[in-house]
Amino acid sequence: MKFSSIPAAAVIASFVAFGASAADVPAPGASPRIDAIKAAGTLRVGVLANTPWLIENTSGSGEPFEGPAWILAKEYASRLGVTLQPVPVSHETKVPVLAANQVDMSITPLAETPERLKVVDFVLYSKTSVCIFGRADNEKFAAAANVDAINDPSFKVAFFIGGAEENWVKERFGKAELRGVTSSSAPAPIEEIMAKRADAAPINRVQWVLLNKKVRGLMALPKENNCQDSGEKAAPVGLAVDKGQDVYLEWLRTVEAEMQDKLRADEERVIGTMN
Repeated sequence: MKFSSIPAAAVIASFVAFGASAADVPAPGASPRIDAIKAAGTLRVGVLANTPWLIENTSGSGEPFEGPAWILAKEYASRLGVTLQPVPVSHETKVPVLAANQVDMSITPLAETPERLKVVDFVLYSKTSVCIFGRADNEKFAAAANVDAINDPSFKVAFFIGGAEENWVKERFGKAELRGVTSSSAPAPIEEIMAKRADAAPINRVQWVLLNKKVRGLMALPKENNCQDSGEKAAPVGLAVDKGQDVYLEWLRTVEAEMQDKLRADEERVIGTMN
Protein backbone atom coordinates (compact mmCIF):
# COMPACT_ATOMS: atom_id res chain seq x y z
CA MET A 1 0.00 0.00 0.00
CA LYS A 2 1.29 3.46 -0.89
CA PHE A 3 0.83 6.29 1.57
CA SER A 4 -0.13 9.77 0.44
CA SER A 5 -0.95 12.87 2.41
CA ILE A 6 -2.31 16.38 2.17
CA PRO A 7 0.27 19.06 1.28
CA ALA A 8 2.76 19.79 4.04
CA ALA A 9 2.24 23.55 3.66
CA ALA A 10 -1.42 23.15 4.57
CA VAL A 11 -0.57 21.23 7.72
CA ILE A 12 2.07 23.76 8.78
CA ALA A 13 -0.43 26.54 8.24
CA SER A 14 -2.92 24.75 10.49
CA PHE A 15 -0.22 24.41 13.18
CA VAL A 16 0.34 28.15 13.10
CA ALA A 17 -3.38 28.89 13.16
CA PHE A 18 -3.92 26.81 16.29
CA GLY A 19 -0.71 27.86 17.99
CA ALA A 20 0.98 24.46 17.65
CA SER A 21 4.63 23.82 16.83
CA ALA A 22 5.63 22.31 13.48
CA ALA A 23 7.51 19.70 15.52
CA ASP A 24 4.27 18.48 17.08
CA VAL A 25 3.01 15.17 15.74
CA PRO A 26 0.55 15.93 12.89
CA ALA A 27 -3.10 15.50 13.83
CA PRO A 28 -4.95 12.30 12.90
CA GLY A 29 -5.84 12.28 9.22
CA ALA A 30 -2.99 14.58 8.19
CA SER A 31 -0.52 11.79 7.47
CA PRO A 32 -1.68 8.24 6.63
CA ARG A 33 1.84 7.00 7.41
CA ILE A 34 1.85 8.44 10.92
CA ASP A 35 -1.69 7.18 11.49
CA ALA A 36 -0.58 3.67 10.47
CA ILE A 37 2.50 3.80 12.72
CA LYS A 38 0.44 4.86 15.72
CA ALA A 39 -2.21 2.22 14.99
CA ALA A 40 0.46 -0.50 14.79
CA GLY A 41 2.22 0.76 17.90
CA THR A 42 5.62 0.37 16.25
CA LEU A 43 7.97 2.45 14.13
CA ARG A 44 9.69 0.03 11.75
CA VAL A 45 13.19 1.16 10.80
CA GLY A 46 15.55 -0.50 8.32
CA VAL A 47 18.97 -1.01 9.92
CA LEU A 48 22.39 -1.81 8.52
CA ALA A 49 25.43 -0.64 10.48
CA ASN A 50 27.50 2.17 9.00
CA THR A 51 30.01 3.90 11.29
CA PRO A 52 29.90 6.55 12.69
CA TRP A 53 26.16 7.06 12.21
CA LEU A 54 24.75 3.64 13.11
CA ILE A 55 26.80 1.13 15.10
CA GLU A 56 25.52 -2.32 16.02
CA ASN A 57 25.90 -3.46 19.62
CA THR A 58 27.04 -7.08 19.56
CA SER A 59 27.73 -7.34 23.30
CA GLY A 60 24.44 -9.07 24.01
CA SER A 61 23.30 -6.41 26.48
CA GLY A 62 21.98 -2.89 26.18
CA GLU A 63 20.39 -1.31 23.14
CA PRO A 64 20.93 -3.04 19.78
CA PHE A 65 22.39 0.07 18.11
CA GLU A 66 23.97 3.41 18.89
CA GLY A 67 24.97 6.51 16.97
CA PRO A 68 23.19 9.58 15.59
CA ALA A 69 20.81 7.59 13.36
CA TRP A 70 19.64 5.52 16.32
CA ILE A 71 19.22 8.58 18.54
CA LEU A 72 17.07 10.24 15.90
CA ALA A 73 14.96 7.11 15.36
CA LYS A 74 14.38 6.80 19.11
CA GLU A 75 13.25 10.42 19.26
CA TYR A 76 10.72 9.84 16.48
CA ALA A 77 9.35 6.75 18.23
CA SER A 78 9.15 8.60 21.55
CA ARG A 79 7.22 11.52 20.08
CA LEU A 80 4.87 9.14 18.29
CA GLY A 81 4.37 7.15 21.48
CA VAL A 82 5.31 3.85 19.84
CA THR A 83 7.96 1.12 20.11
CA LEU A 84 11.03 1.28 17.88
CA GLN A 85 11.36 -1.90 15.79
CA PRO A 86 14.66 -2.43 13.91
CA VAL A 87 14.30 -4.41 10.69
CA PRO A 88 17.59 -5.81 9.30
CA VAL A 89 18.26 -4.88 5.67
CA SER A 90 21.12 -5.45 3.24
CA HIS A 91 22.95 -3.18 0.83
CA GLU A 92 20.66 -4.50 -1.89
CA THR A 93 17.39 -4.01 0.03
CA LYS A 94 18.01 -0.88 2.14
CA VAL A 95 16.23 1.32 -0.40
CA PRO A 96 13.66 -1.08 -2.01
CA VAL A 97 12.17 -1.94 1.42
CA LEU A 98 10.65 1.54 1.50
CA ALA A 99 8.56 1.19 -1.65
CA ALA A 100 7.61 -2.33 -0.53
CA ASN A 101 6.26 -0.87 2.74
CA GLN A 102 8.37 -3.25 4.80
CA VAL A 103 9.66 -0.36 6.92
CA ASP A 104 8.48 3.15 7.74
CA MET A 105 11.94 4.60 7.23
CA SER A 106 15.42 3.35 6.45
CA ILE A 107 17.78 4.67 9.11
CA THR A 108 20.70 2.89 7.50
CA PRO A 109 22.89 5.95 6.76
CA LEU A 110 22.56 6.72 3.06
CA ALA A 111 24.39 9.28 0.95
CA GLU A 112 21.99 11.44 -1.02
CA THR A 113 22.50 10.89 -4.75
CA PRO A 114 20.51 11.98 -7.82
CA GLU A 115 19.60 8.33 -8.47
CA ARG A 116 18.24 7.78 -4.96
CA LEU A 117 16.34 11.07 -5.00
CA LYS A 118 14.24 9.68 -7.84
CA VAL A 119 12.75 7.02 -5.54
CA VAL A 120 13.09 8.26 -1.94
CA ASP A 121 13.14 11.45 0.11
CA PHE A 122 15.85 12.23 2.64
CA VAL A 123 16.13 13.60 6.15
CA LEU A 124 19.73 14.78 6.18
CA TYR A 125 21.83 15.15 9.31
CA SER A 126 25.48 14.66 8.28
CA LYS A 127 27.76 14.25 5.29
CA THR A 128 30.36 11.96 3.83
CA SER A 129 33.49 13.36 2.22
CA VAL A 130 37.05 12.52 1.23
CA CYS A 131 40.47 13.35 2.66
CA ILE A 132 43.76 13.28 0.76
CA PHE A 133 46.54 11.64 2.74
CA GLY A 134 50.27 11.09 2.35
CA ARG A 135 53.45 10.57 4.34
CA ALA A 136 54.30 13.31 6.79
CA ASP A 137 57.98 12.91 5.88
CA ASN A 138 57.22 13.55 2.22
CA GLU A 139 58.41 17.15 2.06
CA LYS A 140 56.40 17.90 -1.04
CA PHE A 141 53.15 16.63 0.48
CA ALA A 142 53.85 18.20 3.87
CA ALA A 143 54.38 21.58 2.19
CA ALA A 144 51.01 21.45 0.40
CA ALA A 145 48.76 24.14 1.87
CA ASN A 146 45.54 22.61 0.62
CA VAL A 147 44.06 19.96 -1.65
CA ASP A 148 44.35 22.21 -4.70
CA ALA A 149 48.15 22.02 -4.39
CA ILE A 150 48.01 18.28 -5.16
CA ASN A 151 46.61 18.98 -8.63
CA ASP A 152 50.07 19.46 -10.05
CA PRO A 153 52.29 17.43 -12.43
CA SER A 154 54.85 16.98 -9.67
CA PHE A 155 52.44 14.85 -7.58
CA LYS A 156 51.59 11.18 -8.04
CA VAL A 157 48.07 10.35 -6.86
CA ALA A 158 47.08 6.72 -6.29
CA PHE A 159 43.53 5.37 -6.44
CA PHE A 160 41.75 2.03 -6.54
CA ILE A 161 40.67 1.01 -10.04
CA GLY A 162 36.91 0.66 -9.99
CA GLY A 163 36.70 2.29 -6.57
CA ALA A 164 34.22 4.97 -5.54
CA GLU A 165 36.85 7.69 -5.88
CA GLU A 166 38.27 6.76 -9.30
CA ASN A 167 36.25 9.14 -11.46
CA TRP A 168 36.49 11.91 -8.89
CA VAL A 169 40.28 11.58 -8.69
CA LYS A 170 40.59 11.80 -12.47
CA GLU A 171 38.54 15.02 -12.51
CA ARG A 172 39.91 16.60 -9.33
CA PHE A 173 43.58 15.89 -10.09
CA GLY A 174 43.66 16.03 -13.86
CA LYS A 175 47.06 17.75 -13.88
CA ALA A 176 48.72 15.25 -11.54
CA GLU A 177 50.29 11.92 -12.47
CA LEU A 178 47.65 9.31 -11.68
CA ARG A 179 48.39 5.78 -10.53
CA GLY A 180 45.51 3.29 -10.63
CA VAL A 181 46.04 0.13 -8.57
CA THR A 182 44.04 -3.02 -7.87
CA SER A 183 41.76 -2.65 -4.89
CA SER A 184 42.45 -4.57 -1.70
CA SER A 185 40.90 -5.05 1.73
CA ALA A 186 42.48 -1.76 2.81
CA PRO A 187 40.25 1.34 2.84
CA ALA A 188 42.72 3.19 0.59
CA PRO A 189 45.92 2.48 -1.40
CA ILE A 190 48.07 2.78 1.72
CA GLU A 191 50.80 0.49 0.33
CA GLU A 192 51.42 2.91 -2.54
CA ILE A 193 51.95 5.72 -0.06
CA MET A 194 54.15 3.80 2.34
CA ALA A 195 56.30 2.40 -0.50
CA LYS A 196 56.67 5.95 -1.88
CA ARG A 197 55.19 4.93 -5.24
CA ALA A 198 52.65 7.73 -4.81
CA ASP A 199 52.58 11.02 -2.93
CA ALA A 200 48.88 11.16 -2.16
CA ALA A 201 45.69 9.10 -2.17
CA PRO A 202 42.02 9.64 -1.30
CA ILE A 203 40.27 8.11 1.69
CA ASN A 204 36.85 8.54 3.28
CA ARG A 205 37.04 11.05 6.15
CA VAL A 206 35.84 8.49 8.71
CA GLN A 207 38.22 5.80 7.50
CA TRP A 208 41.03 8.35 7.74
CA VAL A 209 40.56 8.53 11.51
CA LEU A 210 41.05 4.76 11.78
CA LEU A 211 44.01 4.69 9.41
CA ASN A 212 45.75 7.58 11.14
CA LYS A 213 45.55 5.73 14.47
CA LYS A 214 46.84 2.46 13.04
CA VAL A 215 49.63 3.77 10.81
CA ARG A 216 52.09 6.30 12.13
CA GLY A 217 53.73 9.03 10.10
CA LEU A 218 50.75 10.09 7.96
CA MET A 219 49.01 13.42 7.47
CA ALA A 220 45.92 14.51 5.59
CA LEU A 221 44.42 17.43 3.73
CA PRO A 222 42.43 19.49 4.53
CA LYS A 223 44.37 19.88 7.77
CA GLU A 224 41.57 21.52 9.76
CA ASN A 225 39.87 19.36 12.42
CA ASN A 226 41.81 16.26 11.36
CA CYS A 227 40.13 16.50 7.95
CA GLN A 228 36.65 15.93 9.42
CA ASP A 229 35.34 19.15 7.87
CA SER A 230 36.51 18.23 4.38
CA GLY A 231 34.29 19.36 1.54
CA GLU A 232 36.03 17.16 -1.02
CA LYS A 233 33.64 14.80 -2.83
CA ALA A 234 31.07 15.68 -0.22
CA ALA A 235 27.58 14.18 -0.19
CA PRO A 236 24.83 14.68 2.40
CA VAL A 237 23.98 11.67 4.57
CA GLY A 238 20.70 10.85 6.24
CA LEU A 239 17.75 8.53 6.57
CA ALA A 240 15.26 7.85 3.79
CA VAL A 241 11.50 7.50 3.42
CA ASP A 242 9.31 6.55 0.49
CA LYS A 243 8.16 9.27 -1.90
CA GLY A 244 4.78 10.97 -1.68
CA GLN A 245 4.58 11.50 2.09
CA ASP A 246 4.94 15.26 2.38
CA VAL A 247 3.46 15.75 5.85
CA TYR A 248 5.38 12.83 7.33
CA LEU A 249 8.61 14.03 5.69
CA GLU A 250 8.16 17.62 6.87
CA TRP A 251 7.61 16.48 10.44
CA LEU A 252 10.66 14.20 10.36
CA ARG A 253 12.81 17.04 9.06
CA THR A 254 11.52 19.48 11.67
CA VAL A 255 12.34 17.10 14.51
CA GLU A 256 15.81 16.49 13.03
CA ALA A 257 16.43 20.24 12.93
CA GLU A 258 15.70 20.41 16.67
CA MET A 259 18.13 17.52 17.25
CA GLN A 260 21.03 18.77 15.09
CA ASP A 261 23.39 19.74 17.91
CA LYS A 262 22.84 16.46 19.75
CA LEU A 263 23.32 14.40 16.58
CA ARG A 264 26.53 16.23 15.66
CA ALA A 265 27.90 15.81 19.17
CA ASP A 266 27.21 12.08 19.13
CA GLU A 267 28.88 11.67 15.74
CA GLU A 268 31.97 13.42 17.09
CA ARG A 269 31.85 11.17 20.17
CA VAL A 270 31.78 8.03 18.02
CA ILE A 271 34.63 9.21 15.80
CA GLY A 272 36.65 10.09 18.89
CA THR A 273 36.33 6.53 20.22
CA MET A 274 37.24 4.80 16.95
CA ASN A 275 40.41 2.71 17.07
